[in-house]
Amino acid sequence: MGSALFGGLINSGYKAADITVCETNDARRNELSKMGVAVTDDAEYTEKISDIIVFAVKPNVIDSVLSEMTGYTDKIYISIAAGVSIAHIEELLGADKKIVRTMPNTPAQVGCGMTVITPNGNMTDAETKTVCEILSAVGETEVMPEKFMSVATALHGSSPAYVYMMIDAMADAGVAYGLTKQQALKLAAKAVEGSAKMVLATGEHPEKLKDNVCSPGGTTIAAVCDLEQNGFRATLQSAVSACVEKAEQMSK
Repeated sequence: MGSALFGGLINSGYKAADITVCETNDARRNELSKMGVAVTDDAEYTEKISDIIVFAVKPNVIDSVLSEMTGYTDKIYISIAAGVSIAHIEELLGADKKIVRTMPNTPAQVGCGMTVITPNGNMTDAETKTVCEILSAVGETEVMPEKFMSVATALHGSSPAYVYMMIDAMADAGVAYGLTKQQALKLAAKAVEGSAKMVLATGEHPEKLKDNVCSPGGTTIAAVCDLEQNGFRATLQSAVSACVEKAEQMSK
């Protein structure tokens, strides 16, 4: 996710030389240096020279990374570690620090991500706007209270996996009728891409857009009725609930 972020920043016009990446793996540092960004394995140095510090690490290692921080009141600290609360970061970094908790998703890698943002009370509106502008380099952003972070995780953070499963299932059905898997995947994936764009671009309720596709006695309504009879909607809602519950259990 870190690579997706600074790759998006570079594509958006930010100078690669203005980005410093702290990476402890030698091979990975060599790969990153080819992108033109500055690379180091010194977390304390990275913090010192940066105005905005992004913790693009897994939840199980963020405590050790935070322990290497000095903590400056004039810098902004952004975390993308899933399940790690602002209170936990404040406990380790200092309650007087400017901290932003975020939840991005993997489509950020292709510039079509969605990132939910929660700033702590030390952040000004202008600073929060700056964070939104930075994260917009890889997609859309939405500022929300932290209490909604678990459901946001289920709706956009984890949900690409549900969509990939749906695309693959649709493609397999196409293969059963003679299409190649590549052909079927393209048809299914483009349908999902276009449908999502329709929801966002038109502002129409998905139910209305669905009805627009369904002709009386036609093929689409036959499929829709079959999906309803087999619990498609309820299954998705159940999956979201399971994700929310797990996110709450993992939070610290």
